[in-house]
This record gives sequence, structure tokens and C-alpha cells, in this order.
Amino acid sequence: MNQSQSQSQGGQQMSEGRHEDDTALADFLASLMDYTPAIPDELVEHYLGKSGFQCPDIPLIRLVAVATQKFIADVATDALQHCKARQSATVKDKRDKQQKDKRPMDDLSKSLREYGVNVKHQEYFADSPSAGLDPASREE
Repeated sequence: MNQSQSQSQGGQQMSEGRHEDDTALADFLASLMDYTPAIPDELVEHYLGKSGFQCPDIPLIRLVAVATQKFIADVATDALQHCKARQSATVKDKRDKQQKDKRPMDDLSKSLREYGVNVKHQEYFADSPSAGLDPASREE
């Protein structure tokens, strides 16, 4: 067997493998039409549109919704694991007890950081008398 015949057979095998992959992908996208993701199509279309991506293809929109749903589930699971690990550790000083309300956001931030998303939450200032008042009613 010469080199050109072996290249021809290798190309034919790759073509057949690609055809099988294309068929499997087409079947998967068709199955998305029967599936209703937790994230509505309209919401996915809205955020895709805000990012500059206009797509009338419903199966593709559902694929993005399923991928987003999976991402959110993974982040939530990781945040829960961080929370359980934190709660299993013994509380050593009173300062940890005082920050109890802040910790769920810390767990979520750690989980998101693992996925490359940096979250910075604003500090809450309630030490001024005008905190929480309507801006028009504040005396400055």
C-alpha cells in the first residue's frame, strides 16, 4: 500500500467520524426542542442580544440555556461545599460569630472565583443617620 492510498483511507475514516459526530449533534439539538430548561428562552435571547449575538435558532438558544443552567448548578454546589467546610470548622473566636451573616456571600464568591468570575460586593454603611433615607429627604 503506498502513501497516497493510506492518506485516502485515513481521510475517508475522518470523514465518516465527522459525519457521525454531525449526526449526533443534530440529534442532540433536535432533542432540545422537547426539553424545557429552567432558564426561559426569552431571557437567554435578551442577554444574548445585549452581548451582540442575534440568533433565531431555538435549539441553539436552548443549548445556551442548558449550559447556563449547568454552570449555575455547579457554582451553587461548590458554594454549598464551601459552606459545609466552613461550618464543620470550629468557631475559635467571637469575630467569626459576628461575621456569620456575611459568610454565604463569601462562599459564593469563592465558588465563582474558581470559575474565573470575580465578585466584589459593596460595603454596607449604616453608621450615618441618613443611611437608607430617600435622597430628597436627606439634609446635607
